[in-house]
Amino acid sequence: MRVGHYQTPFFKGISKPLSFDKGFFRLQYLKFSLKVNLLMAWQASMSWQHAKQRAQVLATIRGFFSKRDVIEVETPLLSNGTITDVHLDPFITQFNYSSDSNIEQSIPLYAQTSPEFAMKRLLASGYGCCYQICKAFRHEQHGRYHNPEFTMLEWYRLGFNHFQLMDELAELLVEVLQCNKVDKITYQTLFIREVAIDPLSTTKSELLGLIAQRDMLSDWLVKEDSIDTLLQFIMSELIEPEIGTEAPCFVYNFPASQASLANISSEDERVAERFECYFKGIELANGFNELTDEKLQRARFEEDNRKRIELDKEERMIDKNFLSALDSGLPKCSGVAMGIDRLLMLALSANTIDQVITFPIENA
Repeated sequence: MRVGHYQTPFFKGISKPLSFDKGFFRLQYLKFSLKVNLLMAWQASMSWQHAKQRAQVLATIRGFFSKRDVIEVETPLLSNGTITDVHLDPFITQFNYSSDSNIEQSIPLYAQTSPEFAMKRLLASGYGCCYQICKAFRHEQHGRYHNPEFTMLEWYRLGFNHFQLMDELAELLVEVLQCNKVDKITYQTLFIREVAIDPLSTTKSELLGLIAQRDMLSDWLVKEDSIDTLLQFIMSELIEPEIGTEAPCFVYNFPASQASLANISSEDERVAERFECYFKGIELANGFNELTDEKLQRARFEEDNRKRIELDKEERMIDKNFLSALDSGLPKCSGVAMGIDRLLMLALSANTIDQVITFPIENA
């Protein structure tokens, strides 16, 4: 329950005219609402009706993959290694019972931000097409679309490229959301259409000029030297609200500098074989035609850590088990991760993520 969503009885029985001190009135209202919130904090934020609908959506997803002979798997939530992404931070805990140290010493373990590394290790071990529905954790602010602990669907298809995986994701969205079509557009074409800028050849001054023109310029943007960070700002603030309003929109062929764990296109080395899906203002999914080259992936991780150091962020421990799996041979495949809670927000017409999870972080 949030301030402004509760019709408090504090309004009743007030004899003082409405012209009295509004600051005092507001303060009393906020105090009462805070008491109500504290009293009700033990309750689930998701209704029983939504809980039943959530279970039905999960059953639909499992049925979707069962019909395609994609097998459900499970991997650990805690790992010895973690992501190096400059913009993501994991939760960290300490483990005192490692076989490699005595009980007085501890080693860090990381809550997974995604099951990606572990699932690729399964594929390198000889597993076939598989999916996982699991908890993931990201040390970020709780908001309308994000809770630091959330539910993720991730799956991998051997022999698929990212276009085939986009088609399969579209089929799943049609089944769960009852939408009858999807749109597809390249990252470059989207930027040219929406903001008249070519993201593959743009400059910092051109991007800052656009942001200033839209009256969104701030000091941190002026100081930012990364073209990718400026592009991501424009994407999230100016473009995402304009796409996927009527149907899910797949944006593909991201700049090569944003490849992450995706292959670089053999047709245009300026772009990566990566896609994202947006619908009704929500970023739903992120998929790759997966990079299988261990040396290239190691170099990308090391470059991430160099950027982290430049930004005065902590250097992250590279997941050596994952790199060893790549070195042993990851079969050609494509994979995609989708936020289940965000999908449920769309399926149930919920306004916030709190309405589709039982206890958000403040009440957990």
